[in-house]
Amino acid sequence: MTLVLKSEVFDDSGEIPRKYTCEGEDCSPEIYWVGVPDGTESLVLIVDDPDAPDPAAPRMVWDHWILYNVPVTTTRLAAGVAPADLPAGCAEGLNSWGRTGYGGPCPPVGRHRYFFRLYALDTRLPAALSRPSKDELLLAMDEHILAHATLVGTYQKIDD
Repeated sequence: MTLVLKSEVFDDSGEIPRKYTCEGEDCSPEIYWVGVPDGTESLVLIVDDPDAPDPAAPRMVWDHWILYNVPVTTTRLAAGVAPADLPAGCAEGLNSWGRTGYGGPCPPVGRHRYFFRLYALDTRLPAALSRPSKDELLLAMDEHILAHATLVGTYQKIDD
């Protein structure tokens, strides 16, 4: 079976509901997955926007949420999951706002794509990472990825 990442609130390449953006409650959408391969020791979730600041002239990737050492027994994250309610052992990295936690879509202009990427790793990442940036996390994951899945959502501000 292939690793698959889904959401009950938006389809792949579909629009993320306003509730999960800066114009709504700014809470994370529920996501779930199936097909975690044998030998997986932990999961990593990275949510980012490669269209920042303008999809017509992207200059950077904006990181919205970084989770690592998600237990392999976890199969979903509830909508609006608070840091205290994350699965035991799960840790958070720093997003582009310089903080941990989910930050919803809030594009300054145009329709942006938001990539939810789930990675199955053959190891748990060291505690010494302690709130890593995405780049630090990707470096630590190197050569440990067994499988990955991607779910893409889009969003454009209502007043845009």
